[in-house]
Amino acid sequence: MSSSATQSRDAWYQEAAKAQIQSERMVRAELLNGRVAMVGFLIGLLTELLTGHGIASQISFGLFGQG
Repeated sequence: MSSSATQSRDAWYQEAAKAQIQSERMVRAELLNGRVAMVGFLIGLLTELLTGHGIASQISFGLFGQG
């Protein structure tokens, strides 16, 4: 096998590995994003139960200082 064919094949493997790694990172990032969103939603619901203010009221209170 010639040197250029070997280099071409090695480059293809490197690109395939790079694409697989990026795909796996994206999956992990999306899992983390979903979990953080669920925790945030749960905190909002617990705050609603404790204070009696709905989520929209909590957001407006944080932005405008009104309740």
